[in-house]
Amino acid sequence: MKKKFTLWAYFAVAFMLAMSSFSIANVVEAAIPKAGFIFFHDEASTYDANFMRAAEQACREQGVEFVFKTAVPESEECTKIAAELVQEGCRIVFADSFGHDSYMAEAAKKFPAVYFITATGVKSHTANLPNYHNAFATIYEGRYLTGIAAGMKLNEMIAEGKIAPNKAKIGYVGAYTYPEVISGYTAFFLGVRSVCKTATMDVLFTGSWYDYDAEKKAAEQLVAGGAVLLGQHSDSMGVPSFCEANNIPNVAYNESLEKEYPKTFLVSSKINWKPYFTYIIDSVKNGKAIARDWTGHMADGSVEISAINERVAAKGTARALAKAQKKLSNGKVNVFDVRKFTVSGAQLNAFEAAISEGDVREAVKDGYFHESEYRSAPYFDLTIDGVNLLNTAY
Repeated sequence: MKKKFTLWAYFAVAFMLAMSSFSIANVVEAAIPKAGFIFFHDEASTYDANFMRAAEQACREQGVEFVFKTAVPESEECTKIAAELVQEGCRIVFADSFGHDSYMAEAAKKFPAVYFITATGVKSHTANLPNYHNAFATIYEGRYLTGIAAGMKLNEMIAEGKIAPNKAKIGYVGAYTYPEVISGYTAFFLGVRSVCKTATMDVLFTGSWYDYDAEKKAAEQLVAGGAVLLGQHSDSMGVPSFCEANNIPNVAYNESLEKEYPKTFLVSSKINWKPYFTYIIDSVKNGKAIARDWTGHMADGSVEISAINERVAAKGTARALAKAQKKLSNGKVNVFDVRKFTVSGAQLNAFEAAISEGDVREAVKDGYFHESEYRSAPYFDLTIDGVNLLNTAY
Protein backbone atom coordinates (compact mmCIF):
# COMPACT_ATOMS: atom_id res chain seq x y z
CA MET A 1 0.00 0.00 0.00
CA LYS A 2 2.86 2.31 0.85
CA LYS A 3 4.56 1.51 -2.47
CA LYS A 4 1.34 2.19 -4.35
CA PHE A 5 0.95 5.56 -2.64
CA THR A 6 4.56 6.45 -3.38
CA LEU A 7 4.12 5.54 -7.04
CA TRP A 8 0.97 7.63 -7.32
CA ALA A 9 2.70 10.49 -5.52
CA TYR A 10 5.56 10.28 -8.00
CA PHE A 11 3.19 10.49 -10.96
CA ALA A 12 1.30 13.36 -9.33
CA VAL A 13 4.47 15.34 -8.76
CA ALA A 14 5.67 14.62 -12.30
CA PHE A 15 2.31 15.72 -13.70
CA MET A 16 2.36 18.92 -11.64
CA LEU A 17 5.89 19.72 -12.80
CA ALA A 18 4.94 19.11 -16.40
CA MET A 19 1.89 21.34 -16.10
CA SER A 20 3.95 23.96 -14.28
CA SER A 21 6.52 23.97 -17.09
CA PHE A 22 3.73 24.22 -19.64
CA SER A 23 2.17 27.15 -17.79
CA ILE A 24 5.47 28.96 -17.40
CA ALA A 25 6.20 28.52 -21.10
CA ASN A 26 2.79 29.91 -21.96
CA VAL A 27 3.28 32.90 -19.68
CA VAL A 28 6.69 33.63 -21.20
CA GLU A 29 5.26 33.32 -24.70
CA ALA A 30 2.35 35.60 -23.81
CA ALA A 31 4.79 38.16 -22.39
CA ILE A 32 6.52 38.50 -25.75
CA PRO A 33 4.53 41.20 -27.55
CA LYS A 34 3.55 41.09 -31.18
CA ALA A 35 4.16 44.38 -32.98
CA GLY A 36 2.17 45.94 -35.81
CA PHE A 37 3.52 48.70 -38.04
CA ILE A 38 1.50 51.10 -40.19
CA PHE A 39 3.27 52.84 -43.08
CA PHE A 40 2.00 55.74 -45.18
CA HIS A 41 3.65 54.40 -48.33
CA ASP A 42 5.59 51.25 -49.18
CA GLU A 43 9.27 50.39 -49.50
CA ALA A 44 9.61 52.55 -52.63
CA SER A 45 9.50 55.56 -50.31
CA THR A 46 12.89 56.14 -48.69
CA TYR A 47 11.11 57.44 -45.58
CA ASP A 48 8.95 54.35 -45.08
CA ALA A 49 11.75 51.97 -46.09
CA ASN A 50 13.91 53.46 -43.34
CA PHE A 51 11.24 52.59 -40.75
CA MET A 52 10.78 49.12 -42.20
CA ARG A 53 14.45 48.22 -41.95
CA ALA A 54 14.68 49.40 -38.35
CA ALA A 55 11.45 47.66 -37.32
CA GLU A 56 12.47 44.35 -38.82
CA GLN A 57 15.94 44.48 -37.26
CA ALA A 58 14.63 45.36 -33.79
CA CYS A 59 11.85 42.77 -33.85
CA ARG A 60 14.08 39.95 -35.07
CA GLU A 61 16.73 40.72 -32.47
CA GLN A 62 14.09 40.81 -29.73
CA GLY A 63 12.39 37.63 -30.95
CA VAL A 64 9.14 39.45 -31.63
CA GLU A 65 6.62 38.63 -34.33
CA PHE A 66 5.74 41.64 -36.49
CA VAL A 67 3.18 42.64 -39.10
CA PHE A 68 3.56 45.39 -41.72
CA LYS A 69 0.64 47.31 -43.23
CA THR A 70 1.65 49.56 -46.13
CA ALA A 71 -0.06 52.35 -48.10
CA VAL A 72 -2.28 53.27 -45.14
CA PRO A 73 -3.87 56.69 -45.76
CA GLU A 74 -4.07 59.53 -43.25
CA SER A 75 -7.78 58.97 -42.67
CA GLU A 76 -10.22 56.84 -40.69
CA GLU A 77 -8.79 53.91 -42.63
CA CYS A 78 -5.79 54.20 -40.31
CA THR A 79 -8.00 53.62 -37.24
CA LYS A 80 -9.54 50.61 -38.97
CA ILE A 81 -6.14 49.11 -39.84
CA ALA A 82 -4.92 49.70 -36.29
CA ALA A 83 -7.95 47.81 -34.97
CA GLU A 84 -7.22 44.94 -37.37
CA LEU A 85 -3.68 44.72 -36.02
CA VAL A 86 -5.03 44.50 -32.48
CA GLN A 87 -7.37 41.70 -33.57
CA GLU A 88 -4.33 39.93 -35.04
CA GLY A 89 -2.77 39.93 -31.58
CA CYS A 90 -0.54 43.01 -31.66
CA ARG A 91 0.16 44.64 -28.31
CA ILE A 92 2.21 47.41 -29.93
CA VAL A 93 0.89 49.37 -32.92
CA PHE A 94 3.16 51.98 -34.50
CA ALA A 95 2.36 54.44 -37.32
CA ASP A 96 5.02 56.39 -39.20
CA SER A 97 3.27 59.54 -40.46
CA PHE A 98 2.23 62.79 -38.79
CA GLY A 99 -1.16 62.54 -40.50
CA HIS A 100 -1.87 59.26 -38.71
CA ASP A 101 -1.68 60.94 -35.31
CA SER A 102 -5.34 61.71 -34.55
CA TYR A 103 -6.55 58.41 -36.04
CA MET A 104 -4.12 56.41 -33.93
CA ALA A 105 -5.30 58.30 -30.84
CA GLU A 106 -8.85 57.19 -31.67
CA ALA A 107 -7.69 53.59 -31.82
CA ALA A 108 -5.97 54.00 -28.47
CA LYS A 109 -9.30 54.98 -26.90
CA LYS A 110 -10.89 51.76 -28.12
CA PHE A 111 -8.10 49.43 -27.01
CA PRO A 112 -6.67 50.62 -23.66
CA ALA A 113 -4.57 47.46 -23.18
CA VAL A 114 -2.60 48.09 -26.38
CA TYR A 115 0.24 50.57 -26.85
CA PHE A 116 -0.22 52.97 -29.78
CA ILE A 117 2.58 55.21 -31.06
CA THR A 118 2.80 57.74 -33.88
CA ALA A 119 6.08 59.13 -35.18
CA THR A 120 6.31 62.93 -35.53
CA GLY A 121 2.93 63.32 -33.83
CA VAL A 122 1.83 65.62 -31.01
CA LYS A 123 -1.49 64.20 -29.76
CA SER A 124 0.07 62.43 -26.78
CA HIS A 125 0.23 65.84 -25.08
CA THR A 126 -3.53 66.40 -25.23
CA ALA A 127 -5.16 62.98 -25.67
CA ASN A 128 -4.77 62.11 -21.96
CA LEU A 129 -4.46 58.43 -22.80
CA PRO A 130 -1.89 56.38 -20.87
CA ASN A 131 -1.49 54.01 -23.84
CA TYR A 132 -0.88 56.68 -26.49
CA HIS A 133 2.60 57.92 -27.32
CA ASN A 134 4.63 59.98 -29.78
CA ALA A 135 8.28 59.78 -30.79
CA PHE A 136 10.79 61.58 -32.97
CA ALA A 137 14.50 62.39 -32.99
CA THR A 138 16.72 65.43 -33.37
CA ILE A 139 17.23 64.93 -37.09
CA TYR A 140 18.19 68.59 -37.31
CA GLU A 141 21.60 67.50 -35.97
CA GLY A 142 22.08 65.23 -38.97
CA ARG A 143 20.74 67.87 -41.35
CA TYR A 144 23.23 70.39 -39.95
CA LEU A 145 26.15 68.04 -40.56
CA THR A 146 25.09 67.28 -44.12
CA GLY A 147 24.81 71.03 -44.61
CA ILE A 148 28.48 71.36 -43.70
CA ALA A 149 29.29 68.80 -46.41
CA ALA A 150 27.20 70.80 -48.89
CA GLY A 151 28.87 74.07 -47.88
CA MET A 152 32.31 72.57 -48.34
CA LYS A 153 31.28 71.39 -51.80
CA LEU A 154 30.18 74.94 -52.65
CA ASN A 155 33.55 76.25 -51.45
CA GLU A 156 35.30 73.73 -53.69
CA MET A 157 33.22 74.85 -56.67
CA ILE A 158 34.12 78.48 -55.90
CA ALA A 159 37.82 77.66 -55.53
CA GLU A 160 37.81 75.80 -58.85
CA GLY A 161 36.19 78.76 -60.59
CA LYS A 162 33.01 76.85 -61.42
CA ILE A 163 30.83 79.43 -59.66
CA ALA A 164 31.32 82.91 -58.25
CA PRO A 165 30.93 83.35 -54.47
CA ASN A 166 27.64 85.20 -54.97
CA LYS A 167 26.30 82.30 -57.04
CA ALA A 168 26.58 79.73 -54.25
CA LYS A 169 22.88 78.93 -54.30
CA ILE A 170 21.35 75.73 -52.99
CA GLY A 171 17.95 74.41 -54.02
CA TYR A 172 15.83 72.47 -51.54
CA VAL A 173 12.74 70.38 -52.32
CA GLY A 174 10.36 70.20 -49.37
CA ALA A 175 7.05 68.40 -49.01
CA TYR A 176 5.00 70.77 -46.84
CA THR A 177 5.39 73.99 -44.87
CA TYR A 178 5.31 72.00 -41.62
CA PRO A 179 7.70 72.77 -38.75
CA GLU A 180 9.33 69.37 -39.30
CA VAL A 181 10.35 70.42 -42.81
CA ILE A 182 11.19 74.02 -41.89
CA SER A 183 13.31 72.96 -38.93
CA GLY A 184 15.14 70.46 -41.11
CA TYR A 185 15.99 72.74 -44.01
CA THR A 186 16.93 75.57 -41.64
CA ALA A 187 19.38 73.31 -39.82
CA PHE A 188 20.75 72.19 -43.17
CA PHE A 189 21.21 75.79 -44.31
CA LEU A 190 22.87 76.76 -41.03
CA GLY A 191 25.34 73.94 -41.61
CA VAL A 192 26.02 75.28 -45.10
CA ARG A 193 26.45 78.83 -43.83
CA SER A 194 28.84 77.72 -41.09
CA VAL A 195 31.44 77.09 -43.81
CA CYS A 196 30.19 79.01 -46.86
CA LYS A 197 29.16 82.51 -45.79
CA THR A 198 27.87 83.62 -49.21
CA ALA A 199 25.45 80.72 -49.63
CA THR A 200 21.74 81.26 -50.15
CA MET A 201 18.94 78.73 -50.53
CA ASP A 202 15.71 78.55 -52.53
CA VAL A 203 13.00 76.23 -51.20
CA LEU A 204 10.20 74.76 -53.29
CA PHE A 205 7.33 72.74 -51.79
CA THR A 206 5.53 69.94 -53.64
CA GLY A 207 2.49 69.37 -51.42
CA SER A 208 3.27 65.67 -51.11
CA TRP A 209 5.64 63.48 -49.13
CA TYR A 210 6.10 61.16 -52.09
CA ASP A 211 5.63 62.29 -55.68
CA TYR A 212 8.42 61.41 -58.08
CA ASP A 213 7.24 63.65 -60.91
CA ALA A 214 6.55 66.67 -58.70
CA GLU A 215 9.89 66.34 -56.94
CA LYS A 216 11.78 65.98 -60.20
CA LYS A 217 9.95 68.99 -61.64
CA ALA A 218 10.81 71.01 -58.52
CA ALA A 219 14.46 70.04 -58.93
CA GLU A 220 14.39 71.23 -62.54
CA GLN A 221 12.84 74.55 -61.50
CA LEU A 222 15.38 75.12 -58.74
CA VAL A 223 18.33 74.47 -61.05
CA ALA A 224 16.80 76.70 -63.70
CA GLY A 225 16.69 79.39 -61.00
CA GLY A 226 20.42 79.10 -60.37
CA ALA A 227 20.78 76.33 -57.78
CA VAL A 228 24.07 74.45 -58.12
CA LEU A 229 23.45 71.84 -55.41
CA LEU A 230 20.20 70.25 -54.21
CA GLY A 231 18.88 68.92 -50.92
CA GLN A 232 15.48 67.52 -50.04
CA HIS A 233 12.87 66.61 -47.49
CA SER A 234 10.79 64.42 -49.76
CA ASP A 235 10.78 60.68 -50.17
CA SER A 236 11.10 59.65 -53.81
CA MET A 237 14.08 59.39 -56.14
CA GLY A 238 12.84 62.33 -58.21
CA VAL A 239 15.51 64.75 -56.99
CA PRO A 240 18.50 62.34 -56.92
CA SER A 241 17.71 60.95 -60.38
CA PHE A 242 17.50 64.46 -61.84
CA CYS A 243 20.78 65.38 -60.17
CA GLU A 244 22.57 62.32 -61.55
CA ALA A 245 21.33 63.02 -65.07
CA ASN A 246 22.43 66.66 -64.87
CA ASN A 247 25.62 66.38 -62.80
CA ILE A 248 24.24 68.36 -59.83
CA PRO A 249 25.62 67.44 -56.38
CA ASN A 250 22.86 66.08 -54.16
CA VAL A 251 22.32 65.66 -50.42
CA ALA A 252 19.76 62.91 -49.90
CA TYR A 253 17.56 61.79 -47.02
CA ASN A 254 16.97 58.48 -45.21
CA GLU A 255 19.54 56.34 -47.01
CA SER A 256 22.82 56.37 -48.87
CA LEU A 257 22.36 56.59 -52.62
CA GLU A 258 26.02 56.28 -53.54
CA LYS A 259 25.46 52.98 -55.32
CA GLU A 260 22.48 54.26 -57.34
CA TYR A 261 23.84 57.75 -58.07
CA PRO A 262 27.64 57.55 -57.77
CA LYS A 263 28.43 60.72 -59.74
CA THR A 264 26.37 63.16 -57.68
CA PHE A 265 25.34 61.70 -54.31
CA LEU A 266 27.23 63.53 -51.57
CA VAL A 267 25.86 62.40 -48.20
CA SER A 268 22.54 61.76 -46.44
CA SER A 269 21.06 61.87 -42.95
CA LYS A 270 18.39 59.76 -41.31
CA ILE A 271 16.67 58.89 -38.07
CA ASN A 272 17.69 55.44 -36.92
CA TRP A 273 14.48 54.06 -35.39
CA LYS A 274 16.02 50.83 -34.15
CA PRO A 275 16.94 52.21 -30.69
CA TYR A 276 13.35 53.35 -30.15
CA PHE A 277 11.78 50.13 -31.39
CA THR A 278 14.11 48.14 -29.15
CA TYR A 279 13.18 50.38 -26.22
CA ILE A 280 9.41 50.00 -26.61
CA ILE A 281 9.59 46.23 -27.16
CA ASP A 282 11.77 45.81 -24.08
CA SER A 283 9.45 48.04 -22.06
CA VAL A 284 6.34 46.06 -22.98
CA LYS A 285 8.12 42.76 -22.40
CA ASN A 286 9.17 43.78 -18.92
CA GLY A 287 6.15 45.78 -17.85
CA LYS A 288 7.99 49.10 -17.84
CA ALA A 289 6.40 52.43 -18.68
CA ILE A 290 6.92 53.95 -22.14
CA ALA A 291 7.69 57.66 -22.30
CA ARG A 292 4.64 59.62 -23.39
CA ASP A 293 6.73 61.59 -25.86
CA TRP A 294 10.22 60.28 -26.63
CA THR A 295 13.06 62.18 -28.31
CA GLY A 296 16.11 60.40 -29.69
CA HIS A 297 19.47 62.09 -30.25
CA MET A 298 22.63 61.63 -32.26
CA ALA A 299 24.44 60.79 -29.03
CA ASP A 300 22.27 57.69 -28.46
CA GLY A 301 22.47 56.50 -32.07
CA SER A 302 19.03 57.74 -33.11
CA VAL A 303 20.38 60.21 -35.69
CA GLU A 304 22.92 59.15 -38.28
CA ILE A 305 24.65 60.39 -41.38
CA SER A 306 25.78 58.11 -44.16
CA ALA A 307 29.33 57.58 -45.30
CA ILE A 308 30.65 60.41 -47.44
CA ASN A 309 30.87 59.77 -51.16
CA GLU A 310 34.54 60.64 -51.53
CA ARG A 311 34.22 60.84 -55.33
CA VAL A 312 31.90 63.83 -54.95
CA ALA A 313 32.73 65.41 -51.58
CA ALA A 314 35.27 68.18 -51.14
CA LYS A 315 38.61 67.17 -49.68
CA GLY A 316 38.55 66.97 -45.89
CA THR A 317 34.77 66.64 -45.60
CA ALA A 318 34.75 63.45 -43.52
CA ARG A 319 37.23 64.92 -41.06
CA ALA A 320 35.25 68.17 -40.80
CA LEU A 321 32.00 66.30 -40.11
CA ALA A 322 33.60 64.15 -37.43
CA LYS A 323 34.89 67.27 -35.71
CA ALA A 324 31.52 69.02 -35.94
CA GLN A 325 29.68 65.95 -34.68
CA LYS A 326 31.90 65.84 -31.61
CA LYS A 327 31.10 69.48 -30.87
CA LEU A 328 27.37 68.81 -31.22
CA SER A 329 27.60 65.86 -28.85
CA ASN A 330 29.50 67.74 -26.14
CA GLY A 331 27.32 70.85 -26.40
CA LYS A 332 30.00 73.17 -27.72
CA VAL A 333 27.85 73.83 -30.79
CA ASN A 334 24.09 74.36 -30.83
CA VAL A 335 22.50 74.09 -34.25
CA PHE A 336 20.04 76.94 -33.65
CA ASP A 337 22.51 79.34 -32.05
CA VAL A 338 20.71 82.68 -32.44
CA ARG A 339 24.00 84.49 -33.05
CA LYS A 340 24.39 82.54 -36.30
CA PHE A 341 21.24 83.73 -38.08
CA THR A 342 18.79 86.59 -38.32
CA VAL A 343 15.07 86.85 -39.03
CA SER A 344 14.05 89.92 -41.04
CA GLY A 345 17.44 91.43 -40.30
CA ALA A 346 17.29 91.02 -36.53
CA GLN A 347 18.60 88.48 -34.06
CA LEU A 348 15.97 86.17 -32.61
CA ASN A 349 15.84 86.90 -28.88
CA ALA A 350 12.47 85.40 -28.00
CA PHE A 351 9.98 82.95 -29.47
CA GLU A 352 6.84 81.50 -27.93
CA ALA A 353 6.51 77.94 -29.16
CA ALA A 354 3.05 76.35 -29.15
CA ILE A 355 3.83 72.89 -27.79
CA SER A 356 0.21 71.82 -27.53
CA GLU A 357 -3.17 73.41 -26.93
CA GLY A 358 -2.77 75.75 -23.98
CA ASP A 359 0.94 74.97 -23.59
CA VAL A 360 3.10 77.81 -24.92
CA ARG A 361 6.74 78.03 -23.89
CA GLU A 362 9.67 80.33 -24.46
CA ALA A 363 11.98 78.50 -26.85
CA VAL A 364 14.93 80.91 -26.93
CA LYS A 365 17.14 80.60 -23.86
CA ASP A 366 20.87 80.53 -23.18
CA GLY A 367 21.59 81.92 -26.64
CA TYR A 368 19.89 79.28 -28.76
CA PHE A 369 16.51 77.97 -29.88
CA HIS A 370 15.64 74.85 -27.87
CA GLU A 371 14.28 72.64 -30.62
CA SER A 372 12.58 69.31 -29.77
CA GLU A 373 13.11 69.74 -26.03
CA TYR A 374 9.52 70.43 -24.98
CA ARG A 375 8.10 67.84 -27.35
CA SER A 376 9.74 65.46 -29.79
CA ALA A 377 8.09 66.88 -32.93
CA PRO A 378 9.86 70.04 -34.20
CA TYR A 379 8.33 73.48 -33.62
CA PHE A 380 10.88 75.79 -35.28
CA ASP A 381 8.84 77.40 -38.08
CA LEU A 382 10.61 80.67 -38.88
CA THR A 383 12.09 81.76 -42.20
CA ILE A 384 15.62 82.95 -41.57
CA ASP A 385 17.50 85.40 -43.76
CA GLY A 386 19.22 83.78 -46.72
CA VAL A 387 16.35 81.34 -47.30
CA ASN A 388 13.93 82.19 -50.10
CA LEU A 389 10.56 80.39 -50.24
CA LEU A 390 9.41 80.07 -53.84
CA ASN A 391 5.93 78.92 -52.84
CA THR A 392 3.99 78.50 -49.60
CA ALA A 393 0.75 76.94 -50.82
CA TYR A 394 1.25 73.66 -48.98
